[in-house]
Amino acid sequence: MEILSNLAFGLQVAGTPANIMYCFVGALLGTFIGVLPGLGPLATIAMLLPLTFSLPPTGALIMLAGIYYGAQYGGSTTAILCRLPGESSAVMTAIDGYQMARQGRAGPALAIAALGSFFAGCVATLVIAVAAPPLSALGQRFGAPEYFALMVLGLVAAVVIAHGSVLRAILMILVGLVLGLVGTDVDSGIKRLTFGIPSLADGLDIAPVAMGLFGIAEIIRNLEARVSRNEIEQEIKGLMPTRQDLKQAAPAVLRGTMLGSILGILPGGGALLSSFAAYVLEKRISRHPERFGRGAIEGVAAPESANNAGAQTSFIPMLTLGIPSNPIMALMMGALMIHGVQPGPGVMTKQPDIFWGVIVSMWIGNLMLLVINLPMIRVWVWILRIPYAVLFPAILLLCSIGVYTVNSSTLDVGVMLLFGVVGYLLTKFGCEPAPLLLGIILGPLMEENLRRALTISRGDPLIFLQHPISAGLLALSALLLISVLLPSIRAKRDVVFEEDAS
Repeated sequence: MEILSNLAFGLQVAGTPANIMYCFVGALLGTFIGVLPGLGPLATIAMLLPLTFSLPPTGALIMLAGIYYGAQYGGSTTAILCRLPGESSAVMTAIDGYQMARQGRAGPALAIAALGSFFAGCVATLVIAVAAPPLSALGQRFGAPEYFALMVLGLVAAVVIAHGSVLRAILMILVGLVLGLVGTDVDSGIKRLTFGIPSLADGLDIAPVAMGLFGIAEIIRNLEARVSRNEIEQEIKGLMPTRQDLKQAAPAVLRGTMLGSILGILPGGGALLSSFAAYVLEKRISRHPERFGRGAIEGVAAPESANNAGAQTSFIPMLTLGIPSNPIMALMMGALMIHGVQPGPGVMTKQPDIFWGVIVSMWIGNLMLLVINLPMIRVWVWILRIPYAVLFPAILLLCSIGVYTVNSSTLDVGVMLLFGVVGYLLTKFGCEPAPLLLGIILGPLMEENLRRALTISRGDPLIFLQHPISAGLLALSALLLISVLLPSIRAKRDVVFEEDAS
């Protein structure tokens, strides 16, 4: 009954005209940019982040959540129509979705993707409502040592999230922690790493850094790649799937939803791992695995359901414990902190309107995506044909205007462009920018809780081992770090992303 009352409260918050509008705008903008090949949810949220700065915290997070799952849905459209995934989690959808489109069945493929995503989103939202309160209650027992250990776990999770060299991921975290020190020391008032620039006295703003690392860098990479698009030329009609389509897709949707809901909570999980795992599972249990890669509707239903479920349950550790399970959740954490909200156990008790309002808004947003997008398929096809030469300068201009208007600072625009180049160079050298951003976000909080814990213990570092929860979190961090360092486990981790991708 408590869950029902919480959901009813969330409906009162999310059901206000203003929040419904924020949800609608977020879902629509997310789908619009998610449709554009090469710009996934991470770059989309980074570029649209300034739009939320003038909103109340609840409305801002509702809009960002709408942008997130809207971009997830938009990525499936390009995957099916162009065999060019709008984001990485739609790679598996492209395999069979594009083949269905070539066979004149783009309509049923798009409809199954939408229906599967809607069902998975509804179930995943219920999972959040059930699982979040116990985790938040556990978090209420946290003090400074526990919070410090929790943030160490969050940084180790960033190593798990990152692809490629573990040592490079650790290096990115350390660089991020150093950049997090930029600004004024709270205790002494001494300026640190500001290089005499007054605007840096308050530290680096998350927005221009994130927009540079993920938005501008993504634009540079796409301009360099010069990706060709193979749009389906025939008219899309007959959106409704047949009874046989529904019979084949329904079990795949259920399995994909369950798998995605579980994997989304894990560090390094979320939409990407969920979609890959769901596709592999469907192919392995199928009586006719030879159909996959040739237009099997289960190959669309399972990964689309899994990626939407994983995208939404990844909010659980971020909102309840302050641990981002993927780079997008790290960006969400930064957005909350910009609005003065500390992600973690206190959100549910101190600001329940944010917590339950966002959860219920996911139901509303998924329904909006279903109602909005199917009638607008032809619009998205038209957008797909906009030349890159027109598209990316317009996006760059909007990003610059958005960053400048936040603080009316040209320095922020410079920071965005600088980190855009940095983000591009990092990927060129095989370094992932997500741990760098997480280090910048968590660095000041780690320093604050480390100082507080050592003050309580009068400088004794054993305080972190004397508290059972902090000791357990540090032990878990050590186990995670060891696991990614072991070659055999790391090899299996890489295989997950390669198997059946061809």
